[in-house]
Amino acid sequence: MKLAVNGWFLDQLATGSGQYLRYLLANFPAVDASIEVHLLVPGETIPTDLPPELDYVTIHTLGGGRNNVAKVKFEQRTIPTFAKKIGADLIHIPYWAPPLRSKVPFVVTVHDIIPLLLPEHRGSTVGMMYTSLVSAATRGAAHVITDSHSSRLDVIEHLNIPTERVSTVYLAVTDDYQPSTKLRPAAGIKDKYNLPENYILYIGGFHKRKNVQRILAAWTWASGPVGDFYPLVIAGSLPTPDGKMFYDLPALAEELDITDTVRFIGRVAEEDKIALYQGATGLIFPSSYEGFGLPPLEAMACGIPVITSDKSSLPEVVGDAAYLLPDLEDTRKIASTMIGLTIDEELHSELSAKGVKQAQKFSWQKTAAETIEIYKQVVG
Repeated sequence: MKLAVNGWFLDQLATGSGQYLRYLLANFPAVDASIEVHLLVPGETIPTDLPPELDYVTIHTLGGGRNNVAKVKFEQRTIPTFAKKIGADLIHIPYWAPPLRSKVPFVVTVHDIIPLLLPEHRGSTVGMMYTSLVSAATRGAAHVITDSHSSRLDVIEHLNIPTERVSTVYLAVTDDYQPSTKLRPAAGIKDKYNLPENYILYIGGFHKRKNVQRILAAWTWASGPVGDFYPLVIAGSLPTPDGKMFYDLPALAEELDITDTVRFIGRVAEEDKIALYQGATGLIFPSSYEGFGLPPLEAMACGIPVITSDKSSLPEVVGDAAYLLPDLEDTRKIASTMIGLTIDEELHSELSAKGVKQAQKFSWQKTAAETIEIYKQVVG
């Protein structure tokens, strides 16, 4: 099988789409070494930081810029044209950007359809036009892959795709995510981010649906009992507040008078994330909607107890290995769960052990195997 793959996000490992692309392709040879993979990337040069696991891939640089107009041209015209030129049997678009027309059959991975479900994510008129374009194009896919059963149902309902053409293939984390043999992260990481000895962690973005503002509201109840010993650490580059999708979180912390026990540590390098998890007492992740939800899985793999919501895909990811929040407006309840993780050693140990076991159900090789099976069904 000759497979052409859209590689727009190949050089963006910090993004979910970039990670998905690299880890998926890296595990293909262990599943089926006969697949001939051609990765189609924009620009004139091949990224220099590719892992050796991708040495088997043939990479084609197809020129063009990196702006939004160039991206649409790359997705809609360049990819299907070049795939036809090299005689590909199938195209895989690993994010929600299928071509409206293609002489080569294609599979598309739709991680989520947030712009259709959440009005605040629809953006400008141009953004809404793009969403309409890819929504229409998805109906022409030979098969659609989603990250969770929750996302699968969303795609079937809102994009009107027949159920037999939509499959769930779960994501995973690499084997590097595992419990630490040390009680604290490496001193260099601790100093680099000014981490306290113990902390409750939030990591995972700052869109309104992530409910970080509710974490801060809950912290007004939790900081008194535990804040001095277990400060709240919020990781990630803070976006510019817009009053619609992003809050001014430091200002909110100031207003709530909790700044003495809340630390905004900024962007965390990808290579530092594991140590950040391993040093945490627990992860708080009360998102209202996720296509999958990698931070809870990453934390569980590291043996870190997780508090998350019972919304969308998150119960699928964590199973019975996390504390699920049914009401995200009940900030007192969120506070009590954070307090519980710090003072109830039995609960902490139980969730830690369950989390490691739950995370072991997911692997990139399994993701690759199930994806290849879909390819074969389509081509066959």
